Amino acid sequence: MSSTAAPATPSAAAGPPRPRRARRILRGIWKALVVTAVLAAIGAAVVWQAERMYKAVKPPADTAIPTTKVRRGDLTLTVSAPGELRGGNSEVLSAPMTTGGELRITTLRKTGEVVNSGDVVVEFDPTDQQYRLEQAEADLAEAKLKVEQAQAQAQAQLEEDTYSIASAEHQVHLAELDVRRNPILSAIQARQNDLALQAAQDRLNQIRQDIGSRKDTNRAAVEVQAAGVGRADVEVAMAKKNLAALTLRAHGAGYVALKQNTQTNFYMDGMSLPDFQPGDAVRAGMAIAEIPDLHNWAITATIGELDRGHLALGQKVDVTVIALPGRAFHGHVVDLGGTSGSPWERHFECKMRLDDPAPEMRPGMTVRLVITTDVLRGILWIPAQALFEGGSRTYVYTPSGASFTPQDVKLVRRSESQVVVEGLREGQVVALSNPEQTPRKKAAGTASPLPK
Repeated sequence: MSSTAAPATPSAAAGPPRPRRARRILRGIWKALVVTAVLAAIGAAVVWQAERMYKAVKPPADTAIPTTKVRRGDLTLTVSAPGELRGGNSEVLSAPMTTGGELRITTLRKTGEVVNSGDVVVEFDPTDQQYRLEQAEADLAEAKLKVEQAQAQAQAQLEEDTYSIASAEHQVHLAELDVRRNPILSAIQARQNDLALQAAQDRLNQIRQDIGSRKDTNRAAVEVQAAGVGRADVEVAMAKKNLAALTLRAHGAGYVALKQNTQTNFYMDGMSLPDFQPGDAVRAGMAIAEIPDLHNWAITATIGELDRGHLALGQKVDVTVIALPGRAFHGHVVDLGGTSGSPWERHFECKMRLDDPAPEMRPGMTVRLVITTDVLRGILWIPAQALFEGGSRTYVYTPSGASFTPQDVKLVRRSESQVVVEGLREGQVVALSNPEQTPRKKAAGTASPLPK
């Protein structure tokens, strides 16, 4: 029995696929997948951007956009702000310039107290100035005593000199009598008498000369002491003036408004500075209080820098005092202060004069101000929130079918709540909010609420 071998198949003869060919196939498949993914991502980004741009100008039908119409008519432009009532023509009471040291407050009126002319408002501790006055008065008494002593000494000297000159004159007279006897005396005796007379006359002349010098000396000594009295008088007058200056009185009728103590040691961040109070030490020249006039009321208000260009001196102001409801007051602008504040919140202080004050008013009362800046006749205007700004553009959103599109306009004037524009027609509908930022709100069976 013989055996035969089975014939070999082609696949068996070829063997397994080569590894290099398999890698080429896998690499091609991977590249195809990467290209497909990139194209898909690009397409998705393009679709997302297109949808975003579409939504920017065409909000969905279920987004509720509030609208209004452009109006034509007379428009009164105003600026509103809160303010504070203050007295006008303030009289400032400051610590006197008596010494370079500190002064301590002993008596002080309270803020809001009404005072009349001559009433005491502030008193300082007078101990130091009282001591100086006593010293000055003692120096004055001593100076006067020295003057009296100098005058007494001069008078005594004068009496002594009077006696000396009388004695010298008497000696001269006796010598003259002796000289008259010379004709009957010897030559030697006569010569002696002549010499004695000459000596007596010389002594008399010397005494007279000395008396004149002593008179001048005594007169100068008295004048020196009198000058000391004058200096002491000035010191006493100055001490009395300084002592009187420690009492500050009101020069006219008004109310007391205390100043803040800027040198207190108890100030903490976030706390306001305290007002002056009895016992505080102050430096000379510091303002302690002011007394505004009750008949001349002023109002101060802090207003944003944006409204500064609309305000001018003399503009009329409508005033409402919160503590006096139901009553209207009037005033006018008298001063526009300098601008201050951070770059993102600039403001300035505006001062106004109240034209019709009331006896019930008190300092510090809060008021509401409405300043009329202008009256425009027959103009087109829209609410301020309907105008948008971007870069150098000013524009509004107007309806286009069921959506909104931006439309450029020209801004003419602006107030707190209204703007005057050009580029729109009367009755034209504009959006009151930005369609790009309005959240979706499901309208009750309607689309965007456009006015009819």
